[in-house]
Amino acid sequence: MDISSWVNQLISSETRVAIPIMTHPGIEMIGKKVSDAVQDGKVHALAIQKLNEKYPVGATTVIMDLTVEAEAFGVPIEIQEDEMPHILGRLVSNAEEIENLIVPDLTAGRIPQYLIANRLTVEKTINKPVFAGVIGPFSLAGRLYDMSEIMVACYTEPESIGVLLEKCTKFILQYCQELKNIGCSGVVIAEPAAGLLSNEDCQAFSSEYIKEIVDATQDETFMVILHNCGNSGHCTDAMLYTGANAFHFGNAIDMVNALNSCPKNKLVMGNIDPVGVMKMQSAAGVKAYTADLLNRTASFDNFVLSTGCDMPPHVPAENISAFFDALNEYNQDKPIQMNSSLLQEVLINY
Repeated sequence: MDISSWVNQLISSETRVAIPIMTHPGIEMIGKKVSDAVQDGKVHALAIQKLNEKYPVGATTVIMDLTVEAEAFGVPIEIQEDEMPHILGRLVSNAEEIENLIVPDLTAGRIPQYLIANRLTVEKTINKPVFAGVIGPFSLAGRLYDMSEIMVACYTEPESIGVLLEKCTKFILQYCQELKNIGCSGVVIAEPAAGLLSNEDCQAFSSEYIKEIVDATQDETFMVILHNCGNSGHCTDAMLYTGANAFHFGNAIDMVNALNSCPKNKLVMGNIDPVGVMKMQSAAGVKAYTADLLNRTASFDNFVLSTGCDMPPHVPAENISAFFDALNEYNQDKPIQMNSSLLQEVLINY
């Protein structure tokens, strides 16, 4: 599809849309476990299809798995039944090991299953975009080198880390190109670890490399959505430097401040806390919190309602319905009349 026209339509429309990052509820709807979906592309795609049928999402998204690319490089992982996979140890620890690190192809690890999930989702989705998901270069490098160690090595061994980032970028780029080839309308690049860096370092160790991916893939049919849930506002400028056509923020940032910092022709997405609000609050609390965010962002035509990150397992179905109920009421009669005392209670508990 012409994704540029789709973006322009969203911005010019008076109707607000929601694109939450969620797959786990769909996994539960089809009676499967997380371990099934992260290893079987058909299960993964069916979960997404069920969500797409039940909820009025503006686009479909795949699960945010930040281990699949690291596993492809050779990092050992642990797969548990009802949790996302975990990294077990580091893969490289010095310049020589980085130099000898081989960039895998797209047959490594579980990459083929994720390509199946995206292809099947594209085939089953009509009249809305499908956004794939990949990890960002710095976040991937941190998983290969160890996150604590790379934060030090950025200053003590910047040249070696640069080589590692180039290899990570090469792999992510070929992955994105294949996702584009199978028909995805874009990709959410999850770069949460870059939020640990200053704006200057975020640009040097993350955005410069993401820009390579954006420049090579983004066009009228494919867009990059840059997600950085670690950004509290201190590295928004570095995110903008990438040239991505959309920016996805976590709950660490004030959404109005983020919108004020971003160009009006770029989509800005976020940022309902997937755990603290979507999972832990009551349905009434979720609705009040979502309504408040919609009201506060009402003057921004480029805002897209979303969760701040991937929705975890076991979010109550009534909470997801409350999220969409708030959106529906907003679109029918804005601004929403809310129970201010309930919202205050939610904010205090949150």
